[in-house]
Parts: sequence; structure tokens; C-alpha cells
Amino acid sequence: MSKSAYNSQMNQTQNQTLPILSVLDQIKSTLSSQNELVLEAPPGAGKTTMVPLALLDASWLKGKKIIMLEPRRMAARAAAQRMSDLLDEPVGKQVGYRVRLDSNVSNETRIEVITEGILTRRLQSDPALDGVGLVIFDEFHERNLDTDLSLALCLQARALLREASDPLKLLVMSATLDGQAVANLLSENDNASKKDVTVIRSEGRMFPVDIVYSNKNYPIRESIIEPIVQVIFQALERDKSSILVFLPGQGEISKVQRELAVRLPQIANDVLVLPLYGSLTLAAQQQAIMPLAANKQFVRKIVLSTDIAETSLTIDGVSAVIDSGLAREPVFDPVTGMTRLRTCRISKASSIQRMGRAGRLAPGRCYRLWHEEQQHQLSAQSNPEICQADLAPLALQLIHWGVNDVSELQWLDQPPKAPYSQAKDLLAQLGAIELLKDDRSIEKQWVLTTHGKLMANMPTHPRLAHLLLCAIPYKLVSEAAMLAAMLSDRDQLAHYGADISWRVAVLKGEVTCPQNSRGWLKRTQQQMRIFEKLCAQVKPQLQEFEIQPQQALAYLLACAYPDRIACRRKENSSNYQLSNGRSVMLNEQDGLRQSQWLAVAEVGGSVNLGVGAKADKIFLAAPLDPSLFDGPLSVMVSSDDTLQWQEQTQRFIAEKRRTVGKLVLSREKLKKVPLEEKSQALIKLIGKKGLAILPWTDETKQWQARVFLVRSVDASNEQWPDVSDEGLLNTLDQWLKPYLDDVSSLADFKKLDLKVILASLLSWPQTQALDQLAPVKLKVPSGSNVAIDYEQSPPTLSVKLQEMFGCEQTPAIANGKVSLLVHLLSPARRPIQITQDLAGFWRGSYESVKKDMKGRYPRHPWPDNPLEALPTRYVKRRPSK
Repeated sequence: MSKSAYNSQMNQTQNQTLPILSVLDQIKSTLSSQNELVLEAPPGAGKTTMVPLALLDASWLKGKKIIMLEPRRMAARAAAQRMSDLLDEPVGKQVGYRVRLDSNVSNETRIEVITEGILTRRLQSDPALDGVGLVIFDEFHERNLDTDLSLALCLQARALLREASDPLKLLVMSATLDGQAVANLLSENDNASKKDVTVIRSEGRMFPVDIVYSNKNYPIRESIIEPIVQVIFQALERDKSSILVFLPGQGEISKVQRELAVRLPQIANDVLVLPLYGSLTLAAQQQAIMPLAANKQFVRKIVLSTDIAETSLTIDGVSAVIDSGLAREPVFDPVTGMTRLRTCRISKASSIQRMGRAGRLAPGRCYRLWHEEQQHQLSAQSNPEICQADLAPLALQLIHWGVNDVSELQWLDQPPKAPYSQAKDLLAQLGAIELLKDDRSIEKQWVLTTHGKLMANMPTHPRLAHLLLCAIPYKLVSEAAMLAAMLSDRDQLAHYGADISWRVAVLKGEVTCPQNSRGWLKRTQQQMRIFEKLCAQVKPQLQEFEIQPQQALAYLLACAYPDRIACRRKENSSNYQLSNGRSVMLNEQDGLRQSQWLAVAEVGGSVNLGVGAKADKIFLAAPLDPSLFDGPLSVMVSSDDTLQWQEQTQRFIAEKRRTVGKLVLSREKLKKVPLEEKSQALIKLIGKKGLAILPWTDETKQWQARVFLVRSVDASNEQWPDVSDEGLLNTLDQWLKPYLDDVSSLADFKKLDLKVILASLLSWPQTQALDQLAPVKLKVPSGSNVAIDYEQSPPTLSVKLQEMFGCEQTPAIANGKVSLLVHLLSPARRPIQITQDLAGFWRGSYESVKKDMKGRYPRHPWPDNPLEALPTRYVKRRPSK
């Protein structure tokens, strides 16, 4: 850019009094002496267009390129267009852009505005970024996964590959993020200057905005369509400008658009309603943000937008904003391995961004669909995507980069360990990575396979890259390109049901595409051609097995989603089980219900199955021919001998199973059962269910308590076994295993002679000592042999009071070490005294017991001196006539 052209451009912008102009000199001087800079500039400051242009002729740039990252395709195109307009040049000359499915650059291009994924792939092929002098991270506060990854790779790459005389400078620009935190991250990596990174703050350019709060807070699950429509009508009356409405997603945009189409003509017929979201065509997006055509039919517009309009865009004519306060964000669920779209409340930073849209061009008004008190309760910032996203793409790129431990790189937020580990598991399942051979390090070192290297070069999710590569050997590239392109975008044809073949028919032209999905059709077909070209660059290794046309879609989906192969649980049911174990449901009217096996691409939502159980809904799938598991999908099949206890039948089963994940393809009963494995399976069952599964009797329970008691008090050299429940469970393989050969069902457990089995734990001397130290029965003064209850602590002797006359010393066992707890019983065998001090009882409370009992049981002896009376188990003798 010539100096005269730059001065001319500056003169044009001075009249606009952009706030960023006041700090441009400071930005230029800082970057001339430092390699990093953080710029905080609110929306409307002009940073996106003015900063790159101001730096274009910097001496330190030495004619190299400036790369500026934008988180959204629409913002990247708009930024390139605006800068080109300021230079009075067409896009693609000094300023160009590269986004998915579109690029406009030339040999003259010095400023490239790109989306983050493109920078990641460029770094993989050229880590040093030769020919690039400055990378600008615009709108860094959005914290996209690719943004964090690109910054981490840039930091390491320049530290390792760029000389101090040829630095790669980094400029991070943010509207709402804490700039100092970013500065601290950058300063850790600055090996050249070892200085604190400068943070420059610019004022924003925003006219006053009047905020109007709702008198009601709407729960997230409550429909906001009618409240939004009512506020739109209110704004049409109060505000004469165009209106920008923030809605959580495309579904809400369509519903509000339909409502306005019916009701708006009754109020105003000069208002144009336009949607704005990421999957619209470029022409439709431009129509929403550009000035109205000069045909005078419409004087203002209502733009229904997702959060795509929060940053980097100024929509012509808007000074009224209606904010639903909601956004839809993808959240990865490590439990299911699936990413779900979740409607959530926006952050305080987002609410400020949205409000700022109303004050870009003139004083404005912002209508918020929540209480003013709730504004203070909003979180300060949105969650970084790296903390809640599917990390499989990140893991593939990092391993491609040569990084196994994410802590090797510098992050504002480090990828969480569990989801990252799960991402590597998926990559291993897809054949993308393998453990480094002959690696003796403690930490596992993963490397890309040949297949993984091809996947890493595919500009799509690893699942879809794997799908494309799996198609090549079977000459299914056309079908794979259709599926990969379709699954890279939002499903536009959900009304066709879950069968993905309907979408394919639309792409092939066999079914007419709905008018409102023509943009999707064009975009998907364009992406198809790109995928086909990429596949054409891969040398095929053709397979002999031929996949039939009706098998192709399911085969390819199964390759991409091996964890989502589904089998119907029972005939005529819409309930399926996935290979990852999850339950999923088809719509009752869906034609795919006729298929026992499905390859599922997309699931979501939730269906209540009753009794607290839930299942996900199947949104996209194809009928799967299970014969493929004997051919191209045989790599997914495991064949194992299964010996386990089956809860449903309460029996031990021994069979050879062929499985795909948690799904059973076939089972065959084993003719010969390895007794060792059977015993271990039964021991595992007892360990899980507890000893109660064994045929315990009162006698065996007493035996257990007797041995436990003697073990606790016997100080002899005899090593008594630990027969507590815990001790027995821990030694099942020692004392029970030899007796399990004939056990195959729950009833067989009841046939075990547990008394004999337990007795084998004691030696012959121990058996004899047990009877002496802890006798089953004790002879009392009356001559009766009374059973001792060892399950009580201390052991209990329950005996009629009259049978203990004359006994002053409390009975004891274990060589006198353990006194029994004596339950003295009434003639009706009910306890009337419990004591471990018989002598004290006879001399003390016996008198009151005698008075109480003598009248109630006159036929039984109640002597005045029980210590001198004869013990008896009988009633008093009748006097002789």
C-alpha cells in the first residue's frame, strides 16, 4: 500500500472519528519494538479494518503477509470487503480472504482474512509460516477451539523455528475478554525480549442505548416465540429504525419468521423480514446486512439472527435490538461420545455485545427478554469451546504436530484430560493413531498411522475423514462425498424422517429440493466436489469384496460412527441399542423401524422410557446389512468365549460370541467349559451379590460366629481362619472354588453342603478345640444342655430362671475369657432379667422379680433363697394325699 493511498484512506476515515484511530500510532510503535501485543477494543472501535491496514507498510513487516483470523466466515468476507473498499480496490488484490468453500486471493494479496481451521492446516504444512510477518487473532473473546489451537501452535512454532531477526509477531484483539490474561500467556513464550506484553485499550464508538427490560423471566425450556413477536411489534411502534433480533437458533428464526409473515402485514407492509445465520448462502447473508434496495418498497427491515451478528458486523440501519438472552452451543458429552446442541443463557459479555449493535450508527434501544436483576446474575464470559467440545479434531492435529502431552503447549485453558483421552481412544478406533513401537517411556507415545496422516490432511472432522478414506478401496467416493458434505452441515431435511437416503436422493436430483433449502443444496454440492477432489489425490488400494449399492450408505456411516451401530431390541420395536451401550429410539412412524440393524449418524434429544430410563432420538440413519460384518466391517467384530452369570435367566452361561461393541451378532454354546474360568466367573458373582447367595442355615451361621469369637480371644499358636463375611469373600477361591464345578444355576448354589465346606477350613485339632472353647451347648445346673447364641455379642445363654438355682458364678466360655450374657426366662420363656452378674442378681433384683412372677406362675418354684434351692426344669410337685 502506497503512503499516498494510506493517507487518502485515513482522511476518509477521520471524518468517522473511529476510536481506534487514537491508538494506531501506539499499536505501530509497540509492534516495532515487541513481538506481541494485546488490543482491547469494544465493538464499533474499528479495530478489524483499521489495524491491519495501518500495519501493512510497517518496516518490520519487510513486505511479508498479515494473516488475520476471524471466527466466522461471514465476518471474514465482510472484513476483507470493507478493507478493500477503503483501499478502493476489489477484494482479492491487496486484501483477500479464505474461508470454507470460498476464497478470493491473488499474488498481490498482503492481508489474508481467514477462518481458524485454515490456519491450523497451513501451520501443519508450513510450521514456520514463511512469508508471514504478523498473525492477528481478531474477536479472540469468542474462544473458539480452533482459535486456541492456532495460538498454541503459533507460539511453539515461532519459538522453535523463527529466528530473532525474523520474528513472527502476534496481535490478539478482543472486545470483552480480560486482555491481561492473554498478555500473561504471550509473555511466557517471548524468548526474545523477556518483557511483559503490552495491553493497549481503545475506547469504543457507541451512541447511547436505552435498555428496556422485560417484566418477566422466561425459563429456558419455555417458548419465546410469542414474547419475541410481541416485543417486535412494540419496537415497530416506538422505533423508526430497522430491528435486529437475537434468537438462539435457526428453528426459532423460522418460527418467528412464519408468525411475522401472517401478522405483520396487518401492522406494516413496508417492513422486510430477513433471516441471518451461518448456513445461509452468501447472497442471503449480504441481503441481511447491506442497505435496503432503493426501490422504496421497504423502508426498514427486521433481521432475525443467531449470535453470528454479535461481533464484527455492522448491519445497516439498525438502532433497535431485541435480545432473547439465549444462545445455542454445542456441548460434547463424554458419557455418550456425542455432541449435543444446548440452549443456554448468554454471558454478560455477550449481552453487552448484542446491546452494542443498537448504538453503532445512532442512539438506540435494546429490549431484553429478562429482568434487570437477572442481568447481574449472568456469567461474566461464555465457556471456552475447548472446555466443552469434542476434542477428536484437536487430538488429531496435536499428534500430527508431534505433541502427545497437551501441557507441552501453552493454553489459556488447557484441554480437559478425560475428554482428550476419550478423543485419542476414538482416533485409535478409527485407525488414525497407534502407540510408538519399542517405546520405553512411562507415558504412552502416540503417532499417526499412514491412514491417520491422510485423515489429518482432510479439512473435516476425523470421523468424516475416515469415512471418505474407507470409501476409496470400494469405489464409493461419490456416495462418501455426499455423506461427508451432508454431515458437515446442519440437517435441512428433517421432515423426511431419519432415513438418510432421502437426503441423498435430494442431492442426486431424484427428489425436488424444497425452495427454502436451495442454499443448503448448493453449498453441499460444492463441498461434495471438494471432497471428491481430495479423494482423487489418494492412491487407491482396491478391495475384492464388492459392496452393493443398497449397502453403501450404511457401510460408510458405520465406518464414521462405529460406536453408533444400532440393533433393535425386539421385534416390531422402535427401541434400539447402540454398540456403545446407549439406548436410542426411532419415531413410531419412521420407515426405518422395519430394519433390525441401523448405522446411525446423528442422535439427540431425549425420550422418556419410564421407570427413570431415557433414550436418545435417532435423527439420521441408514438400514445396515449385517452380512457386512463378514466382509468390509469384519474389523469391528470381536470373537470371544463368554463365561458369565446371566442375571436375566439366573444361570451361568458359557458361549462363543461375536460382538460389535456391546451388540451380540451371534452366540454358540461352548461344548467344553474351562472349569477354572467358570469358577472365577462364579466367584465374581458371589463377590458382587454377597455370601447370602450360599445356603446358610442357623447352624452354619453359629459355626461362623463361634470361629470368629475363638479367633478374637485365642492367644495360642493355632492360626484360626478369618471367617468374617469380608474374610470369606476375600478367600472364596481358596475355600469355595473346589466345590463349584457342578454349579450352573441359582438352584445349584442351594445344593452345596455349606456345613462341610466351611468345616474344611479348620484342621482336626482346631475342630476339637472349637468344641471345647466355644461349645454349641452349655450344661446348666438343672442338667439341661442349653444352646449358646454366638451371633449375639457377647454370646447369649437363654435359660429358665429355675434351672439356674444355686449357680452363683456367671457361665463363661473360651477358658473363662468370655462371660456369657444370661437371659433368665420366665416359665413362658420370656426374658425377665438379662445379666452378666448372676450373684448380684440373686442378692439384688431377684426379690422384686419373685414378687412379680410368683402370683403369675404359682405352679413354679420361687424360693426365698435361690442359691440354696435345687435347680429344676419342672413345676412344683403336687402334695400327696
